[in-house]
Amino acid sequence: MIAAPNARALFLTFLGIGLSGFGGVLPFARRALVERRGWMTEGGFNETLALCQSLPGPNIVNLSVVVGSRFAGAYGAFASVFGLVAAPVGLVMVLAGLWGRFGAIGHVASAVTALSAAAAGLVAATAARMARPLLSGSPLLGGVVMAAAFVAVGVLRSPLPLVMLVLAPLSVLAARWRAR
Repeated sequence: MIAAPNARALFLTFLGIGLSGFGGVLPFARRALVERRGWMTEGGFNETLALCQSLPGPNIVNLSVVVGSRFAGAYGAFASVFGLVAAPVGLVMVLAGLWGRFGAIGHVASAVTALSAAAAGLVAATAARMARPLLSGSPLLGGVVMAAAFVAVGVLRSPLPLVMLVLAPLSVLAARWRAR
């Protein structure tokens, strides 16, 4: 391992990580911290990530806090988190200002509508990929639970916590019954 980084180095590294992608920047964090900077070993990164996954909140933010505080204390934690979120927050603020200024122009509104349709398609594709393992073991049971959740939340507008409170125990009991 290389010498511990200071708050400035942590800020710049996490700024680069934050600029690397829109969500899902954990692979970039691993590459930066383990491979490029050598600040952590592979095992150390995995252990730190496991800790961060057990904490509430986004894993990458938790990781930035833990790594920053480990190397440079409270200043390092602040520098890491600020570096991680500064560019995305700034970008969203610029886009909001542009929308406020040019959002009423017909073509701009149409372009944003098209982008939102593309984003909805990406979310649907991701949901389908995530559903595949759920449907592979018992397609009927998984399909019934997913359809019930969709109808309850999407169509009937039932509160999600209530739907989860009802469907989670029912799905566990059904899976247990099916495993017999």
